[in-house]
Amino acid sequence: MTIAVGDRLPQTTFRVNTADGPTPRTTDDIFKGRRVLLVGVPGAFTPTCHRNHAPGFVANVDAFKAKGIDAVAITSVNDVFVLEAWAKSLGAEDKVEFLSDGNAEFARATGLLFDGSGFGLGPRSQRYALVANDGVVEQLFVEDVAGQVQVSSAEHVLENL
Repeated sequence: MTIAVGDRLPQTTFRVNTADGPTPRTTDDIFKGRRVLLVGVPGAFTPTCHRNHAPGFVANVDAFKAKGIDAVAITSVNDVFVLEAWAKSLGAEDKVEFLSDGNAEFARATGLLFDGSGFGLGPRSQRYALVANDGVVEQLFVEDVAGQVQVSSAEHVLENL
């Protein structure tokens, strides 16, 4: 079953890269006591994610914060090292949190898992954006087609905050 507005985010563990190397961060570590905009993408550096989806969130961090968002985060079923390189390539290291869901635990637990096996990608996250307040989903924008960026775009989310 797919997560819905009003649901609490499932307890899983992401990985982030720190000065000490890959570090686990639980759902509570990320969402407890904060209003977080989480963007799920099928893959770092993939054409749609890299060119059309993530850049809008990086460019609009201040606009999101002005609308009451405490943090913007992007998650993908990629390892922490790929996400670190992707953050650097987007100029987003100090703006957006990049959360590795390398084993697709979060994507699976939220019901937002996409099977990219037909493209040689294996399990991936669906493309979405969600706003969670203290770990509870306030808004959820899930794309019907993985290659499209419409309802989960930075512009659409901003208009709907």
